[in-house]
Order: sequence, then structure tokens, then C-alpha cells
Amino acid sequence: MSYVAETLENLALQTAFASLTWGNILMILVACVFLYLAIAKGFEPLLLLPIAFGMLLVNMYPPIMEEGGLLHYFFLLDEWSILPSLIFMGVGAMTDFGPLIANPASFLLGAAAQIGIFSAYLMAIVMGFGDKAAAAISIIGGADGPTSIFLAGKLGQTGLMGPIAVAAYSYMSLVPIIQPPIMKLLTTEKERKIKMEQLRPVSKLERILFPIIVTIVVVLLLPSTAPLIGMLMLGNLFRESGVVKQLQETASNALMYIVVILLGTSVGATTSAEAFLNTDTLKIVALGLIAFAVGTAAGILFGKLMCKVTGGKVNPLIGSAGVSAVPMAARVSQKVGAEADPTNFLLMHAMGPNVAGVIGTAVAAGVFMAIFGVF
Repeated sequence: MSYVAETLENLALQTAFASLTWGNILMILVACVFLYLAIAKGFEPLLLLPIAFGMLLVNMYPPIMEEGGLLHYFFLLDEWSILPSLIFMGVGAMTDFGPLIANPASFLLGAAAQIGIFSAYLMAIVMGFGDKAAAAISIIGGADGPTSIFLAGKLGQTGLMGPIAVAAYSYMSLVPIIQPPIMKLLTTEKERKIKMEQLRPVSKLERILFPIIVTIVVVLLLPSTAPLIGMLMLGNLFRESGVVKQLQETASNALMYIVVILLGTSVGATTSAEAFLNTDTLKIVALGLIAFAVGTAAGILFGKLMCKVTGGKVNPLIGSAGVSAVPMAARVSQKVGAEADPTNFLLMHAMGPNVAGVIGTAVAAGVFMAIFGVF
């Protein structure tokens, strides 16, 4: 009988219940909420579902993120900036830069939305974070997960990478919830109903030259942006050149989905209760939300200014797409505009600031790396 009792006790000690804490239970519940939002509500399931599942796994079996654990090796690819750079290549391969080329003024809207990043940087310093930590946290304001991970790794903030990445990807997924109230608060119904003129056609030569010229200009000015800007523009060149269809399809489909699986689950697995449930994490989540809201508001307010300057030809709603959550933010601009007038089509106009936001966030990361002498 003692043998049976000892065996049963050993088996009980080997279950996750033996080491489960209230913090683990809380994080498991959060993971289940994220899974619900991804599956039942469709909130960017490609991002949210693997993140939530990684969160679920690590809070039941912490060794999965320790050296020798499966997700530990996935996370090393994040730290080495490999996965964020590959994500950028996939984004470039699947995104039409035509709206930005047709309307270069969209760059201004994308730049305006980066105000959220620099405001978060100052707030993070006030809240007690060091310069490099504040810079890594601030990129959450661009709603750009890959860039947030990239910069945190480059600035040596791997201890904060988990909360930063989860906050960035969570806000990317929750764009349809966070942005509309801000958009409606800062615009009038008349402004939301503004119909914009059809964009001019963009020639193939322009589409080919654009990624080459942007790469040359940006990388010469900020060489540290080469991994992100270079991969983004390489992916787009695959798309627009028309001579490497197989590479474009691989970068935008199979490779992109493989990278999302690796990055999403490893990011989610950084949220063990021990590492995630602390004061710094709460500060990071709050700063990220404030930065994202400020970036959205800044884009809209600059859109209102452009509306005045152009005599009512620019719908301010497209300014909210200046954050770099591609293409979610552009879809939200379209949705809110269509609610005011079902015949209003803003999606392609919003894609200009949206693409500009991706470039702008990468440039902001490059500026921080230049400030701190990181290459």
C-alpha cells in the first residue's frame, strides 16, 4: 500500500497543479480571454491566437521557455532580430505601396502619428525607466510588434521584451476597439462623410523605383534601420518587379505564416506570472495604450489640418491609419467612414498613411539607435 501511495503522490507532484500559483491562474484566464477574442470575435486571430496559446503553455509548464525548452529557441530568433526582419519582408511582399506613391502627402500623416512614440518616451522617463528602456517601451505607440521586438533586442532590453511585445501585439489586435471612439470624438459627422478624389494611377516604373529609392535614402541617413527597412522594401520589390513571383508568394504566404507562428507563440510564452505580474509590466501596458491613443489622435488632428488647408478634400479619418498596424488601421478608417456614409470608400486613401506609418516607426527606432550609438 505504501508503494501505491508513494507512486500516486509522485504522480500528483508531477502535475502542473502542484506548482500552480494564483498568478498562473490569472494569466491562464487572460490567455483564455485572448483566445475567445481571436476565435469568436475575429480580432486579428493570426496574431492573437498564437500569442494567447503561448501564454497558456508557459503558465502551465514554465520550463518550455527555459534553456532547452522548445519556445526558448523560438525566442532567441526574436532576440537576434531575425523574426521581426522576416515579418517586415512579408509585409512588404503583401502590401500595395501604390496609395502612398500616388499621394506623397500621406507621409505627413504617418509622421504625425509617430508623436505617440516620442510622447511615450518622455512619459516613460518620468515614470522611472532608464533612457534605453523608455525608448524600447515607446515604440509600442506605433502599434508595430516587430519593430518593438527589434528595438528592445538592439537596446539590450530583453528583460522587458516580453511585456513590450505582448502590449504591442495586443494593441495591434485591438485596433478595431481602441481607435473608433477616438476617431469619433475628434471629428464631426460632416468631416467623416467627406469623400476623397480617386487616387491617380501609379506606373510600374514608379512602383519599382520607390522601394529602391526609399532604401537608399533611409539607410544612408540611418544605417541601423537596414534590417527593417531593407527587408520591407525587398519584399515590396519582389511584389512589384514582376520577375520573381515565386519569391513574392513565398515571402507573403508560407514564410510569413511560419514566422508568425514562431514569433507569436514565443512572445506569448514570455508572459509567465513571475515575469509578467509586476509594477513595471503594468506601467508598460499603460504607457503603450497612452502612446497608441496619442498617436491615433495626432494623426487625426493633422488630418483635420490637411482638410482645412485643402479646402475639405481630405477626410481626417485617414490620419488614424498613420499608426503602423497594417492593414488593420486602414480598415478601421474605412469602417468608421462607411458608418457615416455607406457610399464612402476610404480604404485605399488610408493605406497611404498606413504604409507611411510602418516606415515612420522603423525610422523612429533608427533614431533611438542612433542616439544611443547602437548599430
